[in-house]
Amino acid sequence: MQQAKQNLSVQKWVAAVSVVLLVAKLFAWFTTHSVAILTDALESIVNVAAGFIGLYSLYVAAKPRDKDHPYGHGKAEFLSAAVEGTLIAAAAILILYNAVNSLLNPGPIHRLNEGMIVVAATALVNGGMGLYCLRIGKRNSSLALEASGKHLLSDTVSTVGILLGLFLLYFTNWLWIDAVVAILFGLWILFTAWGILRRSIAGIMDEADEKLLQRMAEILERSRSANWVDLHNLRVIKYGSILHIDCHLTVPWYLNVHEAHREIDHLSDIIRYEFGESVEFFVHSDGCLSFQCQICDKQDCTVRKHNFERKIEWTLENMARNKKHGSPNE
Repeated sequence: MQQAKQNLSVQKWVAAVSVVLLVAKLFAWFTTHSVAILTDALESIVNVAAGFIGLYSLYVAAKPRDKDHPYGHGKAEFLSAAVEGTLIAAAAILILYNAVNSLLNPGPIHRLNEGMIVVAATALVNGGMGLYCLRIGKRNSSLALEASGKHLLSDTVSTVGILLGLFLLYFTNWLWIDAVVAILFGLWILFTAWGILRRSIAGIMDEADEKLLQRMAEILERSRSANWVDLHNLRVIKYGSILHIDCHLTVPWYLNVHEAHREIDHLSDIIRYEFGESVEFFVHSDGCLSFQCQICDKQDCTVRKHNFERKIEWTLENMARNKKHGSPNE
């Protein structure tokens, strides 16, 4: 809950700063009549809209779970990122339209040096806010905040590229440079929009995060306890900043309920140490079966039926399967 509040606070600053930067860029465009600067201003309009959409989504995601939303409201972040990606794509198309029109019908540029100073100042502010959003978003597993950070950073990169083009225009007076720069960065912005949309759709559809699962498999393999005979049916679903993890943990059949629960607590502590407190575990404990003696290297087992033959390494592939390891049918 504390992470959700921090995400919301950061997004408030993003929304407020985006309004100020939009005004600055519109002033620079009005001063210069540069289509490249107009490109930057149009993207800032999207920044403002996306900033307030992200703010609302984080407000919703921070709400505690209720009877209608037993898993919380974290999915709102994926919807926010999808809307933001769509807005960025729309801005990119509008930018490309204006840039091509300017290339075919170039117009005069005025007071370019003043416009460049204003745009350079906005790039510095955008870059700082983008890096901060991305850092907090990754730390708190907030897709909405990460989307805002990536959007601000892509805005910064495009602004820097636009500035380089404007410098070249300033010294050469080749008017076509203004339109070409706008076209190039319109395409860059379109590519950024696709990346955000791809991740948001994956979250909405509960697509498996293979990178996260791979990291989890490596941690569990490295930290295996002697009482963890097998682990399978591992699944992870992300609801905003919260990870819901399901798995089946096989422990020696003779452990009592309290002893088996201690093993589950130990497993949970390892994951929470690596992934933070925003983790919910649903662990089903199984008692080991006689055929699993062959894959169990527990040294002090007094009820062993078969000799230990081989150790099965816990990998992403075999931990995700819905079947106990060591089965005669393997």
